[in-house]
Amino acid sequence: MNFWEIVLWEIMGTAALTLLGCGVVANVVLRKSLGHNGGWLLINMGWGLAVFIGASIAAPSGAHLNPAVTLGLASADKLDWGKVPAYLLGEMVGAFLGAVLCWVTYKLQFDTHDEPQNTRGIFATGPTVPNYAWNLATEIIGTFVLVFWILTSPGVTAGEGGLPQFGNAALGYAAVAFVVIGIGNSLGGPTGYAINPARDLGPRIAYAVLPIKNKGGADWNYSWVPVVGPLVGAVLAGLLSQILPS
Repeated sequence: MNFWEIVLWEIMGTAALTLLGCGVVANVVLRKSLGHNGGWLLINMGWGLAVFIGASIAAPSGAHLNPAVTLGLASADKLDWGKVPAYLLGEMVGAFLGAVLCWVTYKLQFDTHDEPQNTRGIFATGPTVPNYAWNLATEIIGTFVLVFWILTSPGVTAGEGGLPQFGNAALGYAAVAFVVIGIGNSLGGPTGYAINPARDLGPRIAYAVLPIKNKGGADWNYSWVPVVGPLVGAVLAGLLSQILPS
């Protein structure tokens, strides 16, 4: 698969991921939405299903949808480093576009929401107790679990060019969705579990530029944590997977 084919499939898959993932948060947060006050479990389920749908769409490229997955595969020597830029480009562009589509979908609800200054969480993550060092540790651990599972799960192998092979694609991507839901339920409380730099940074940029009335700031001071933490966790998972006995 050439550079632009990878970019295209990753854009489409990651756009679906953030459209549906940010969409479920919007459904729960915005007051004039039928899902208002649906709660944390609805958000986790929505994000898990968003992973399943986005990954199924991007199956031809291997459905990374996440720079941490891309970096983890490369660190484990299961992906050609020359293909990494194509994945990163597709993931970031797709994440931004999906967030914009989420806003379009909920435009009227954004316009009539009574706390527009508190809508950043629809798009980007943030800590419940701000402490960059500990918040970073949370993101490292959560992402390590995700990427290490991808690298070591008996049902997952790296095919030609480093593309993950799940056997039955539908069941394989459903399994990834369950892992994401499990991480959210168990480890997501402190920071909102970005575990994906594109998923956080792309929508955060979208939030900064979208014409949402009376919105709050994008919290750029924190924005590096959900980027650096997942990348560190992914590299650790990749390196550890190489030294374990097969």
